[in-house]
Amino acid sequence: MPRPPVYREIIKDIRTAIETGQLKPGERLPTIAQLAEQYGASATPVKFAMRILEESGLIETWQGRGMFVRRPDAEVHVAE
Repeated sequence: MPRPPVYREIIKDIRTAIETGQLKPGERLPTIAQLAEQYGASATPVKFAMRILEESGLIETWQGRGMFVRRPDAEVHVAE
């Protein structure tokens, strides 16, 4: 059986870690480079996974600071 696309694996793993409390609100996520190394992938599918997680409201990205688990009380900014 072929392996599912790596971006789906990343999404599933991070979503599960957030839902189970392994990753807490406000906690910083690994960098794109760290995740790419961890999953044996290029940066492209990692960025895609992070964008999907951000659009779903689970994480937030701060330019120059990193990616964080979104706090429940944080505003969700949707691009127009």
